[in-house]
Amino acid sequence: MACLSFSACSTVRRSSNRDGHEPNDQNISSVKINGTSSYPSAKVELSGKRNGAATVASENLYISTQEVRQNIPTKKQLVDPFRQGLIIEEGVGYRQTVVIRSYEVGPDKTATLESVLNLLQETALNHVWMSGLLGDGFGATHGMMRNNLIWVVSRMQVQVDHYPIWGEIMEIDTWVGASGKNGMRRDWLLRSHATGLVFARATSTWVMMNQQTRRLSKMPDEVRAEISPWFIEQQAIKEDIPEKIEKLDDNAKYIISGLQPKRSDLDMNQHVNNVKYVRWMLEAIPDKFFENHQLSGIILEYRRECGSSDVVQSLCEPNEGGLIADGIQQDNNIRLLSGFSRSSGVIEGNGLLQSLNPGPSSHTHLLQAKGESRNEEILRGKTTWKRKINSLPLQG
Repeated sequence: MACLSFSACSTVRRSSNRDGHEPNDQNISSVKINGTSSYPSAKVELSGKRNGAATVASENLYISTQEVRQNIPTKKQLVDPFRQGLIIEEGVGYRQTVVIRSYEVGPDKTATLESVLNLLQETALNHVWMSGLLGDGFGATHGMMRNNLIWVVSRMQVQVDHYPIWGEIMEIDTWVGASGKNGMRRDWLLRSHATGLVFARATSTWVMMNQQTRRLSKMPDEVRAEISPWFIEQQAIKEDIPEKIEKLDDNAKYIISGLQPKRSDLDMNQHVNNVKYVRWMLEAIPDKFFENHQLSGIILEYRRECGSSDVVQSLCEPNEGGLIADGIQQDNNIRLLSGFSRSSGVIEGNGLLQSLNPGPSSHTHLLQAKGESRNEEILRGKTTWKRKINSLPLQG
């Protein structure tokens, strides 16, 4: 994930009064920013007076506006009151307290999966921020910046037991660990601040990519030395053998074509942010399914980055399952739950069959970039669902 760098600098000028005195003289290095002094390396030198005004030598001042506004820590911080974050797990984990805001929920007043994924990404970045390792890149350390490397996610899995509601206070814990020789695992645990109820768990795998060649890279020794002291042997979701996701083809049941990234979909790396892919995946599922089902899990396998010029196709195939497939037969006389029989008209008329059949329990997804000669995979995914309890028919 590449950095967004710019040299927005400003020149400081001071005006004198009519008598030539300059009552506003002060040492700029003593100015407080967010409770801390500004960067001591910024020096102010007077190059002389012109028409009674003192002019600061611009070549010697130029404090980077980006540095002043971000004020990225250069040393490890234990508490960040502005982000409601603190270091935990014997000094290597991170916990952040967040409030679910109105623009993060859907029509049912619960946080959307996209909002949850954005919170995972934000807390991960804030963890690196507080570690003192953050360069000016999108989560990249100083060693990564020197080697022109960025982070890219290769796999992510999220399990959702409950969705937080609007206004709810939530604690998000995150930590990192090793993943093979050249990768890093990051995990999250989301729970209610008030009750301790676990809302969701998530795990992900990250690898390094050369920012210019866009090819995957081995982890340099200096980067390993930076991040390995933060590793924890703990997993939010245990996967002994990662589940394999089959590749879909043009025979998929649902297909949406002509998806193109908008400017608002691009992140600091100038490519589509990984969270945006989920929106394209879910758009292929019919609205009727969403009325009665809630997403309980998602697995994402990222294959290549998506740029602003790509034209994307979203494919989706429901994996039929549920009680119908497990032995409830629908014919003239429906055999229901080990021999209990009723006529099909009675059962269907009362809505019992509909309530017992949850429909597809999972969907397989594929995002691909349409090319002239061949299509290139961007993402494979799998979503699992549970039926909304409040949508079940109530019978008198």
